This record gives sequence, C-alpha cells and structure tokens, in this order.
Amino acid sequence: MKKLLIFICLFIWSLSINAQLTQPDAAGNKKASVSERIGLTLVKIDYDRPAVKGREGKIWGGLVHYGFKDLQYGTSKAAPWRAGANENTTMEFSTDVMIEDQVLKAGKYGFFIAMGTDSATIIFSNYHTAWGSFYYDAKDDALRVNVPVIKLSHSIERLKYEFTDQMETSAFVNLMWEKISIPFKVSVDLQKEQIATYRRLFNSGSFYRYWQNMNDAANYCLVNNINLEEGLSWADRSIHTFFGEENFLTLSTYAGLLEKLGRKPESDSIMKRAFPMAKPLQLYRYGRSLQSQNKMKEAFDVFRINYEKFPQDDNARLGIIIAKFLKGEKAEAIKVAEKAAKESQSAGYRGYFERLVVDIKNGKVVF
Repeated sequence: MKKLLIFICLFIWSLSINAQLTQPDAAGNKKASVSERIGLTLVKIDYDRPAVKGREGKIWGGLVHYGFKDLQYGTSKAAPWRAGANENTTMEFSTDVMIEDQVLKAGKYGFFIAMGTDSATIIFSNYHTAWGSFYYDAKDDALRVNVPVIKLSHSIERLKYEFTDQMETSAFVNLMWEKISIPFKVSVDLQKEQIATYRRLFNSGSFYRYWQNMNDAANYCLVNNINLEEGLSWADRSIHTFFGEENFLTLSTYAGLLEKLGRKPESDSIMKRAFPMAKPLQLYRYGRSLQSQNKMKEAFDVFRINYEKFPQDDNARLGIIIAKFLKGEKAEAIKVAEKAAKESQSAGYRGYFERLVVDIKNGKVVF
C-alpha cells in the first residue's frame, strides 16, 4: 500500500512538471510577436512562423490553398488560410484604424487570408481564439479587404510580418513568405486620437495640476487649427484655475485661439499683457511661429521689439537678422550678424553668426 501511494504521488508530480514545460513546436514553427506604434496607436501581431523547408514552388496553391476550402476538420466548410501556423494569427489595435481606407474598430481580431494568384482577401474576424481556421465562420467577419499579392525575387525561408513605409500617421503591414509579399496599409487619425488622449488626461488625477500640460493641449489645437472652442477652454484653465499661471506662453496661446475664433480685439488685448512677461527666446519662437503662418508683418514687429528690448541676446539678434534679410535689407542683416559674431558670449553662436555672414553674402540663406 505504501509503495502504491508513493507511485501515485510520483505520477502526479511528473504530470505537474510536464504541464509546466514549454516545448518547441513539433513541426518546427516558431512563435513570434511584432508591434509598432502608428501615431498614438499600438498595433500588435501574434503569429507562428512556418518554414519553406525545401518546398519552394509548392507553397501557394499547395500547402496554402487558394480561396476558401473545406479542410475536412472542425466546423468550417469554407475556410481561408490562417495566415501563419498553428493557432489563430491575431492583430490588435489600441484605437480605431483604417485598413486600406476602410474603418476597423479598436480591438483584437483573428487574421485570415483568402489567397489568390495576383490578389488576396485579408479578413479580420471577431473570433480570435480558435486553432487555425478550422472553425472560421464568415458571420464573425469584422472587415474584408482585397489587396495585391507581390512576387519577390528572393525566397523568405520563414514567414514573417514586418512594418514598412512608416509615416507619422500610417504604415504598411507586410506578410512575407517564400517568394510572395502581401502588404496592406494601416492608417490612423492622429489628430482625433491626440484630442481624445488629452480629454482622457484632463479627467485623470494629475494632468490638470500642471499649467504646462493644459497649455500644451490648448496649443495643439491652435497649431493644428482644430477643436478651437475646447482648446480655448483648456487655455483658460491653464491661466485661471488654481494650478494655472499667467505667463507669456499661456497668454499667447489663449490670444492665438481667440484670434482663430474671430475675436481679434480680445486677442490683441491679451497679447499686450503677454509681451512684458516674455523672455528673448520666447519672443523669438513666437516670431518664428507667426512667420510660419505667413504673418510676416506681425513677425517682423515681434523680432524688432525683441531686439530693442534685448539687444545683447543671441536669439533677439537672430530674429532681427531674419527680419532684415526677408525684408530685403541684406546689408543691414550682414551688419547685425558681423556685430553679433564679435560680441556674442557663446562660442557656438559666434561661429553660427560668422557662417551666417558668409551665407548671406553668397545668397545661400533660407529662413
């Protein structure tokens, strides 16, 4: 009896150990995960990587069937390819996205492909916990999109997903295996997501406790010319709440939003309060901002005021050089730059002003 109890205990222990072991896939497929941020959106792909294993020319239309097929297992009578190996390939999006200009809501999806020779149908399914595509059902589809199939000149041994052609608001997800590539574009509405993020942060416990955060949110609306009314309310909070502060940055943001909303007299009044608070670098940046909006007269006035108020400051010097150069006063711009090159307390700025003199004389400067 004692021996039997020992045997049972050892048997149960061995089962426990085996259950905890992580073993390689018997077929040699490798698990993989790849993720990327597109704008503020996190895109994550989990998949298994089958290998060609000497089967070039026998993958497409052979190992991977074309279109939809009864796999003689599971419940699906018309199954696409699982777009990987073993369990579902899944794709997860932290926000709403556009797949080739079609909307796909935030969430996690099973990813399948109905292969063709020159094009393929990519499928995002709400059912993402199955094994392969044996239980695929079209009624679970969230989105189908037709995309091109690209022939490659070289063979990719193991299937892989990559993010390519990455831009600020878009990227291509590219499945590559053997001599085939299947790319599709994922794009996001960055401005919409940024505004949504600011709204969430304003409802958090600490974001609104810093005037800088509130001003950043308001300034984002100003710079991108969006959400102006709400941006104005954020600017107001950056000044007039317990955690707010009246300074050049907050007042200039507030004034800019008032002007965008057609309230110019109020905007001008606010800027009159703001100017005495400004530091040289702040005035320089404000002037450059006006310049980028093609408000050249206003920009020149700011550069002039800055230089008159802070004649020994390198940023003020640079601003007046820009103003004089753009107004066609080339000789005056050179004169200020030569003087700045001699008097600046910064070795870096002295060298910059010296190069600026040469560039202006040679007509190479673009401000």
